[in-house]
Amino acid sequence: MKIAVFPGSFDPITSGHEDLIRRAARMFDKLIVAIGVNSQKKYLFDLEQRIKWLEAVFADDDSIEVAHYEGLTVRFCKEVGSSFIVRGLRNSSDFEYEKQISQLNNILGEGIETMFLVSQPSLSHISSSIVREILKNNGDASALLPKQVVIT
Repeated sequence: MKIAVFPGSFDPITSGHEDLIRRAARMFDKLIVAIGVNSQKKYLFDLEQRIKWLEAVFADDDSIEVAHYEGLTVRFCKEVGSSFIVRGLRNSSDFEYEKQISQLNNILGEGIETMFLVSQPSLSHISSSIVREILKNNGDASALLPKQVVIT
């Protein structure tokens, strides 16, 4: 069984994330959407809310599982039997950052491979940080979020 992990904070999940995850799920028997928990990071939405949103967005696809973890992503991959990490790229800056991490993950994870998916052009402008800024300033970010993510 080919298992991949799509890690992220998903604070919140965006339409860009949803598209990348659905596209990646077609390539594997199981795709684990894994929320990485970093005790040093301040999140806008709590872990339970982010898990609920992910579960609601992907409720229609049995090949997508939602999980969370602390610590190294490669350690989590080994725990769940995954040899692949999937990451999305919006632009060349994302590539440079993700390339370095993928090389370290390959060394630390003893051969864990990272696969990159390029964002659809119509979604490449969307990021969780932009969505958070809109929300913090009382804006309506619904056009950038999956329909299951309702923020009041």
